[in-house]
Amino acid sequence: MTLRHTFLGVAGAALLLLTAGCGEAGSSGGGSSAPETSEAAAGGETLAACAPVADDALVVLEDDLGLQTVDNVVPAVNAAAAEASPGLIEVLDAVSATLDTPTLIELNRAVDVDRRTSSEVAAEFVAEQGLDQQEAVGGGASVLVGAANFSESATLAEIYAAALDAAGFDASTQTIGNRETYEPALELGDLTVVPEYAGTLTEFLNKKVNGADAEAVASSDLDATMAALAPLGEQVGLVFGQPAAAQDQNAFAVTVAFAEENGVSTLSELAETCGDIALGGPPECPDRPFCQPGLENLYGLQIGEFTSLDAGGPLTKAALQQGQIALGLVFSSDAALSSAG
Repeated sequence: MTLRHTFLGVAGAALLLLTAGCGEAGSSGGGSSAPETSEAAAGGETLAACAPVADDALVVLEDDLGLQTVDNVVPAVNAAAAEASPGLIEVLDAVSATLDTPTLIELNRAVDVDRRTSSEVAAEFVAEQGLDQQEAVGGGASVLVGAANFSESATLAEIYAAALDAAGFDASTQTIGNRETYEPALELGDLTVVPEYAGTLTEFLNKKVNGADAEAVASSDLDATMAALAPLGEQVGLVFGQPAAAQDQNAFAVTVAFAEENGVSTLSELAETCGDIALGGPPECPDRPFCQPGLENLYGLQIGEFTSLDAGGPLTKAALQQGQIALGLVFSSDAALSSAG
């Protein structure tokens, strides 16, 4: 689950075990001094601290051990509407097949950096991907695509609507607000489809159906998460298309110059290469399993200094770019990231 889509929370039941007995993690505000060296997790060799390296270009390090819950883009559809229009999900699946995370980064960059409209960017993308050449299966059925109130969701909703229009549906979009507002509207059929995020939606419905204290069922395994999502959706009148490869999840970024200087592309490589690391992120990071405790317990990273900033926002990205921190919590589809990473 990403901070962009929900409140800070646990990343999964397994990660709760990682924090047991770990005590205080990190310091707030970057006030503590980092030791110059630390012991590597394996073999006992001493690793030198890796200093931040300033650079405008940022890149995500692969979460190769699965610290984060998956948050692949997935079409969430009102079940009655899907039953009435059998071709609806097929069209949405065709959209999912065109979306990976680098593509999502580029779409976000076009809107958030280049300041183009979501509808303009969506129309261009649908044409480039041939999604405007689909078989006419809609029969003129009306479809209302809902969007959450951030630009990525709006762009995805416009892509869904343009592809559905091309397939013979009468599709329009409406920005509704947050999940607490648009999910009930989707259940009722006031909305037909919403671009959703697999892990976050799974836990939202899990708590709605099974109570606020329900054990987490979303995980770093996409197939298992989708298998948990389907029956939860069935209980509230929702069905789902195929998840895209594209994810908007919590991620940890470094500058491209840092990655090249230290030869790292994964979090495991970072732990094997670097001693103390300066980490930046939201104030809750030292206490959250998917953030500092997970980095320390799952990966064996040595966090020598923590700077309290924001959740994947401009403060964290600026601190990375200016060489104030080496590692920062971001969102994996952020327009500021290198899409080649």
